[in-house]
Amino acid sequence: MGFLSTQFTPVEEKQRYEGVLKKTLSVPVAYNSVDPGVFTSTVQTQTEAGSVKTALLGGLHGELAPLADSLEDVDQILRDLSGSGFTQDILDLTKVGGTTSKYVPWMQATYVVAVNKKALEWLPSGVDVNDLTYEGFLAWAQAAKTGAGRPVFGMPAGPKGLHHRFYQGFLLPSFTGGQITTFRNQDAVMAWEYMKDLWDATAPASTNFDAMQEPLARGEVLVAWDHVARLIGAPADNPDEWLMVPAPRGPKGRGYMLIVAGVALPKNGLERERAEQAIRGLAEPTTQIETLRSNAFFPVVQTELPTDLAGAIALEAAAVRLQQRSADALLALPPVGLGPKEGEVSQIFKNCFQEICLNGSAVQSTLDDQASQLNTILQELNVPCWAPDPVSPGEKCEVA
Repeated sequence: MGFLSTQFTPVEEKQRYEGVLKKTLSVPVAYNSVDPGVFTSTVQTQTEAGSVKTALLGGLHGELAPLADSLEDVDQILRDLSGSGFTQDILDLTKVGGTTSKYVPWMQATYVVAVNKKALEWLPSGVDVNDLTYEGFLAWAQAAKTGAGRPVFGMPAGPKGLHHRFYQGFLLPSFTGGQITTFRNQDAVMAWEYMKDLWDATAPASTNFDAMQEPLARGEVLVAWDHVARLIGAPADNPDEWLMVPAPRGPKGRGYMLIVAGVALPKNGLERERAEQAIRGLAEPTTQIETLRSNAFFPVVQTELPTDLAGAIALEAAAVRLQQRSADALLALPPVGLGPKEGEVSQIFKNCFQEICLNGSAVQSTLDDQASQLNTILQELNVPCWAPDPVSPGEKCEVA
């Protein structure tokens, strides 16, 4: 049965995941991983031609949402899986702005904070490392810089680093409640003033760091935020010396970016009965745990985690769950529906960092300038917003 997916395209990841599918599913699956552009064009072309040649589709929320018209409703499957423990946030996403669900949650990833326990000696009194606020996080970074005689907090602000996801999914949602509509308001000014202060207590070499696991592993930095896949190598040899904790919370909540993947049924797809059987199998706790073991994507179902997980994965799994299920959790998504323009939108957030934190430019004028450029891109695309901004199909997303 054909399974076309955007996930696990590197050869080793694909081979490991094929092993998971063979081990856990009762139906044989031919897993074909392709890049997002090929995925989108394949689904659209086959749908328009009325000749769909696959049974199952797998992709990130942002890849599936624009294809909603080519996907079957899966409400009945989700009703059948109602005891699986999908969070309401994720179930809401499956509707992709409409009234019916277009995919079944498959797996998830996010970003957390890695902490070398050596840094705990500088944790200010009253600051809870497992329930950080942005105020407490900054105070800790400043105290650590003073205590260590150098900055020991780090950011993936290198050429290929994902620091733009910090501003999009963590900082701005936590301070403003949004990502795009609130881009230049007074709360956003406060967020970037905060970021300036945090950068002053951050290792300046962070502008060279593409992934934080290497500088963490060699002790160049002791505390860092990054994608779970880019932190997992740091505690690999000595997990007892590490913590993984949720990102801080701000005035509007604990903003966090969710990378959620789903499985969908193409309209008029092949082998519908077996495809539905495979979807149910993918939601089984055993399959979810094996996916976590093999490729470090985390379960979307509620399940007990085994005690024999590799140390780094066990640390991350606990942090991911704590972050997602926080009372004040505020879900944010990577940009949805931007296609090849996604890089241009993300560059806008990098530009803000460059101007404000590195060049010392005034915050409000920088945000006004970048907002103008952001709106120019968004007006051309004419797409609705994505979480945590209001998602209103038919209304175009823009900076207020």
